[in-house]
Amino acid sequence: MTVDLAIPKTPNLSPGAPRVRNRLRPVDYLLIGAGVLLIVVVLRLFRDMSVPWVPGDSAESVSTDPSNLPYYAARTTLRMFLGLGASLIFMLIVGQWAARSRRAEKVIIPALDILQSVPVLALVSITVTAFIAMFPGSYLGAEAACVFAIFTAQAWNMSFAYYQALRNMPRELDESARMMRLTRWQRLWRLEVPTAMVPLIWNGMMSFGGGWFMLASSEVISVSGRDQALPGMGSFIAAATSEANVGTLMLGALVMVLTIVLVNVLFWRPLTAWSERFRVEHTESASAPRSLVLDLLRHSTLPRRIGRALRPVSEGIDRAMRVFGRSTKPAYWDNSGTNAGDIVFFGLLFAGIGWVIWRLATYFESTVGFAEFGPTSLMGLASLSRVAVLLVFSTIVWVPIGVWIGMNPRICRFAQPVVQVMASFPAQFLYIFVIAALTYTGVSLNFGGVVLMALGAQWYVLFNVIAAAGQIPTDLREAMDDLGVHGRERWKSLILPAIAPGYLVGAITAFGGAWNATLVGEVVESGGKHMEAYGLGAYITEATTNDLFAKVLLGTVVMSIVTVFINRLVWRRLQRIAEKRFALL
Repeated sequence: MTVDLAIPKTPNLSPGAPRVRNRLRPVDYLLIGAGVLLIVVVLRLFRDMSVPWVPGDSAESVSTDPSNLPYYAARTTLRMFLGLGASLIFMLIVGQWAARSRRAEKVIIPALDILQSVPVLALVSITVTAFIAMFPGSYLGAEAACVFAIFTAQAWNMSFAYYQALRNMPRELDESARMMRLTRWQRLWRLEVPTAMVPLIWNGMMSFGGGWFMLASSEVISVSGRDQALPGMGSFIAAATSEANVGTLMLGALVMVLTIVLVNVLFWRPLTAWSERFRVEHTESASAPRSLVLDLLRHSTLPRRIGRALRPVSEGIDRAMRVFGRSTKPAYWDNSGTNAGDIVFFGLLFAGIGWVIWRLATYFESTVGFAEFGPTSLMGLASLSRVAVLLVFSTIVWVPIGVWIGMNPRICRFAQPVVQVMASFPAQFLYIFVIAALTYTGVSLNFGGVVLMALGAQWYVLFNVIAAAGQIPTDLREAMDDLGVHGRERWKSLILPAIAPGYLVGAITAFGGAWNATLVGEVVESGGKHMEAYGLGAYITEATTNDLFAKVLLGTVVMSIVTVFINRLVWRRLQRIAEKRFALL
């Protein structure tokens, strides 16, 4: 692991020597000013998010006045980072638990399979009433529902990435941690999180883009059958699309692209460059990523000052966390063997699942009737065919491109913001053009909808392949060069085995994300024109619009069953093979 252990030189502190005062540098004043400005903007936005509000009082759409775009972009960006923060906490807890406990894994991973495929509209419609009840008379209830919707577009992918990174952690590092008798807290922050840092940052970028992609579904929530639009870029997109105002829509697209690029330059790019120190290899890369913001931080004295001030707090937390014990057991549990505890646990689990199935069956019998399962299942098969086409296309196109970007840091420097913009671009921006193109060509949305679905799902494959290719140790690449292994043999012997675990994480999340993308790929509406494909996404969207909760739940259940079945039958088996045969242990 290439970690910079260089210690900065300290002034001569021998007795009688004059003390040298470490003064602030110009870059420190620049960072202080930027920090103060950021705090002022965030406090202003939080004030606007907590104003008094009663459901039904706000408009169903926001103003499309272009002068509001900077404010909308700021509101949306704050929600995105709140969702990202919640996703990080969820990821650390759930991913760690699933990777370290065989029983937990049997519950958590199928649950994540279901949750990543559950449409945002369904989750928001189920939870929005609870969030509004938590903050009665305040706009915070609607804001919390919106942040939760963004959270659902980010958390599952990040949790899968962290879980997979822990499962593929080099075993010698695990053994070293146990030999040094690290506490569980020390192991988490000194071994597990650093080891998973590169895939976490790339999947964090992808998840952040997924939040942008689902903005229109997140910022226009339905309360008691009536749409409530929250000020933001997503609601602006929905309003401009409904009015079929091309000029306003393109201006909104420009502001959104600028916002994404700014976030990339100020946040994601520095993290990507900083994460290079956590690459697990013996030979340092000849061309490491660079970041102007990271260079400024490294030339500033503020990080060191803040670090010294918080050191007592850090040491106190470290001592307090010793109550959780030390890391003495191997991180890799044995799949074989069953004990009495397992029998009791899984017995209770299956009993709980049976009870849930019985309750759902009783509910559906009294509402939509069992006859509705037939046509809904056929719609699920139609959507599954589109998902399969999307996944095959994503693999053929983006695997070689992702390897090329990931193995060339200079290319990655320029490709990263471009890829992130493409992954974040909401499909609603294209509705006007899609309707025009399909009308002109006579192509049905049953086929054209795959393109809109691909805008939100294909990038999971690309981002995970980039992260996996970037983690291929430099010494292995140099060994292949010395041996003269190039072309097809290099792909077969090094590249494909090395990226297999990362690709499978991307394929699994793309498979689940594609189901979510059916919401925007199977129903297109703009300027009074409506187009609809045959599939579950259209079924759930129509049921949500008409406030038919039973049908929303039925479509979600069918979608979850298909997702879990395919994941259990195909993806998890492939993932186990990749862990055993291709992990860089």
